[in-house]
Amino acid sequence: MDTWKRRVVLYAVFLGVMLTFTAVAYRWGMRVYESDPRTLIESFQFAIEMFTTTGFGGDSSSWQSQQIHAFVAVMDLIGMMLLIGALPVVATPLLESAFSTTVPRSLETEMEGHVVVASDTTRSDALLDEFESEDVPYVVVEPDPDRALALYEAGHLVIRADPETTTGLESARLGSARALVTDVSDRVDASIVLAAKELSTDVRAISVVEDSSRERYHRLAGADEVLSPRSLLGESLASKVTTAVRTDLDEAVAIGDSLRIAEISVHHGSGLAGSTLAGSRIGERTGVDVIGAWFNGAFEAAPPPDATLSAGTVLLVSGTETQVERLVDLTNSAARRFGAGETVVVGNGQVGKTVANTLDAAGLPVTVVDRDDGEAIDVVGDATDPETLRDAGVADARTVVLALPDDTTAEFATLVARDLAPNVELLARVEDPESVPKMHRAGADYVLSLSTVTGRMSASAVLADRDVLSLDTHVEVVRSETPALIGRTIGQAAVRETTGCTVIAIERGDELVTDVGPETRVERGDELVVAGTDEGVRAFERAFA
Repeated sequence: MDTWKRRVVLYAVFLGVMLTFTAVAYRWGMRVYESDPRTLIESFQFAIEMFTTTGFGGDSSSWQSQQIHAFVAVMDLIGMMLLIGALPVVATPLLESAFSTTVPRSLETEMEGHVVVASDTTRSDALLDEFESEDVPYVVVEPDPDRALALYEAGHLVIRADPETTTGLESARLGSARALVTDVSDRVDASIVLAAKELSTDVRAISVVEDSSRERYHRLAGADEVLSPRSLLGESLASKVTTAVRTDLDEAVAIGDSLRIAEISVHHGSGLAGSTLAGSRIGERTGVDVIGAWFNGAFEAAPPPDATLSAGTVLLVSGTETQVERLVDLTNSAARRFGAGETVVVGNGQVGKTVANTLDAAGLPVTVVDRDDGEAIDVVGDATDPETLRDAGVADARTVVLALPDDTTAEFATLVARDLAPNVELLARVEDPESVPKMHRAGADYVLSLSTVTGRMSASAVLADRDVLSLDTHVEVVRSETPALIGRTIGQAAVRETTGCTVIAIERGDELVTDVGPETRVERGDELVVAGTDEGVRAFERAFA
């Protein structure tokens, strides 16, 4: 029984007792002190009229004794308190129940091919954004009433049910779903997968683990795919530390045999830092085409010529492998070209361990800092304490990786590290995507959000039909036929101006046309290769495909 319903029952019982006591006491008092007896029914009528404040009938003229007057005064006060108490106990909950939003406990309409998400966590927003950008139907199974209500009022399709039970998953029509994605905790996720497989062995179950060593148990539970975003995030940060050109090209998307689309970071000490896009003459010096760029964590398609490149700017470019290699050489500092130097890893959680182990395997010197002592810890101390970072050698390091679990701590540690070493390469992880621009303002060169990486990985596991440039950004490369563009040039259609996407190439039969400009005309049967953000690609598909 709900708490407020239990309170209503107890209040009703207490009110009945008080009415009976008042009626019996009044009947006795009228007989003893006033010598004017009342029947039991008349006494109950008096009690009800008094407690409801509708009056006392004609009895008040019969009261002569002080005892009866005192009794009525006391019962008046008790009746008023009971009436006031009825508001929060009875009236308010009933009104809230009548007018409040009710989250459904099961899907009210037939659904097929949807994704069941169990359940709402701090990382769910990124995943749901991915599904919405891809127009993928989904339903969130959330047992907590407050979380379920918040999702429901935010416009998400959600049911209030327990995803660890077959009943809860059946309410989400798991049997007709394309996949189940669960990212609560390692133990709860395994329980949800077991329930899902008991209900339907055919449904594709995707689980997320915090500790990669527990992947085996998720597999034993029946998970078809187990994702470890923390390990991937650590590997991505580690890849930014190395100096080899290949590491900057590993995530490039290949178009045909020669064309590549890649993200290239402008590093501290690079000759490009501080120049404008036009002044850097990137196109003339390397041959690449700049599609877009991230400035302080915000993506800008087709940046203007006067856009300033700074340390931490990430360029989205297309070109041949040789052309991209030239750009990588320009964006690296002299120190990065000729040696990696020492890396300081601050934080020894799953992400920090992955970074340290990856760099150690590559033969690069690493100093690990953590608050708690341990076998792999070189310096013990607070990451926000300048003395701790000095002891770790931040001032002389080439790269600092902040792998701290708390975003506020990471932001402050960024300020301290940047103050100690103005030219150090500063890489960081954060939990919340909203912390990314703050970290850039604090001085970080490259920032990865765990929520974004998790959402990107989960969505990519569900959607196997898209080329994703990288798991930490929202840029896609798609191939699409465009009936609405047949016979028109790229310039006439104003593709970049209306959608923010760039046509990289055109697949025309066995030929790959890479020299695409405003005068390029789209022919019947052409398949356009387009790069852009999730929102831009959706806009392109709506407008032209």
